[in-house]
Amino acid sequence: MDEGLLAPVRAGSRTARLLGDDAWIRAMVDVELALARSQARLGLIPPEALRAITSAVRESRFDIRAIAEASRGAANPVVAFVEHLHRMVAVVDPVAADYVHCGSTSQDILDTATMMISARVLTEIIADLDGIVDDLARLAQRFRDTPIAGRTLAMHAVPTTFGAKVAGWMHGVLDARDRLHRLRMTGLPIQLGGAAGTVASYVEWARTGNSMLANASAAEIYERLAGELAGDLGLALPAMPWHTVRTPIADLAGALATTSGALGKFAVDVITLSRTEILELSEPTAAGRGESSAMPQKRNPVLSTMIRTASLQVPALVSILFGAMLAEDERPAGAWHAEWQALRECLLLVGGAAQTAAELAVGLTADAGRMRSNLESTRGQLVSERLSIRLAPLLGRAVAKKTLQAAAFMACDTGRAFADILAEDPVVSAHLTAEQIAELLRPEGYLGAAPAFVDRMLDRR
Repeated sequence: MDEGLLAPVRAGSRTARLLGDDAWIRAMVDVELALARSQARLGLIPPEALRAITSAVRESRFDIRAIAEASRGAANPVVAFVEHLHRMVAVVDPVAADYVHCGSTSQDILDTATMMISARVLTEIIADLDGIVDDLARLAQRFRDTPIAGRTLAMHAVPTTFGAKVAGWMHGVLDARDRLHRLRMTGLPIQLGGAAGTVASYVEWARTGNSMLANASAAEIYERLAGELAGDLGLALPAMPWHTVRTPIADLAGALATTSGALGKFAVDVITLSRTEILELSEPTAAGRGESSAMPQKRNPVLSTMIRTASLQVPALVSILFGAMLAEDERPAGAWHAEWQALRECLLLVGGAAQTAAELAVGLTADAGRMRSNLESTRGQLVSERLSIRLAPLLGRAVAKKTLQAAAFMACDTGRAFADILAEDPVVSAHLTAEQIAELLRPEGYLGAAPAFVDRMLDRR
């Protein structure tokens, strides 16, 4: 029923389609089928049972509402889901129905399904992050040497380049992408533990009948069955069941928070630089985008706003997931259950934010002329740090700072150029000519390694 009316950042996104209740049902079906295939390959269930289970799933539909309402009976959706699946298979083959969910427990199915869904969502997010990096790289290269006012505590500080600012956004997005990629490749494990994480039920099934593992040790049975299941689903193989060791969820939560933060940093800078009185950046336009219901002239930075909205919510949701690490015994009452919706909302928000940020990055417009105008608005004061460094050995550091500070305040009060006031100061003019002062206050001469940092990020990409 939640279509994203109050969360437009994720409404209609690709990842939203991967995270609905139907997607979770499909993922649980995928896990049950993969478990049955793995068990059939090892001789734990007969091949005809696998065929019947597969056929029943292919030809039947799940009543998601009925399963959701029935889940109140067990406080998790898997019990009702398995009962539904059992009835489906029994229609096709009553004997095969006894091999449904063979040796498994609710947490095995739901945790593994969660990892599968997370893998699918991360694949989409990583693709968006790759696109964002590509578009930002083009922007950074184009404006590699373009001076812009660096701002600290909302005020002009020293010059940097717009390319370096963009490279900073790239830096955060690349960090997030690399972390998600590592997680996608090796950090999303299956769950296979049975009722209390001992795999005793799987071991017992393996030793019943004519399975090829009938005489194997319990550890070997786990390795073989878990290895088959992990390979079938394309997930990682854990050293042991992680029923109440929720590190995989915490790692996923941390990576999602990092990603939302990196995208949020990009967004808040765009919001700031697109203010009417700054207007160094503009979001891409589209029909209806940025409109106000009351003010015809408005073109609000709505893409950045949506991204920031997600970034403000994700940390709070992640705190739930880290809190759920305090999971008592071999299955907790409430902590495991608290993860489900919080994790889904994190994936929805970050997925929506990544897709929105990709749209923002590809169409972002930068105004170099406006950057220059804003840069010059304080008439040279932006580079006063450079003069302070040059004058410190000549006047003493404290005197140099006070002299420049007095000149800056006078420039603000009188509207005169900072360089002219300094040239008239006998303390300064005793060491520097008016031409030297003007040269030292040129923003292009005080960019440090900003252009080189652009090159580094381009190389990293």
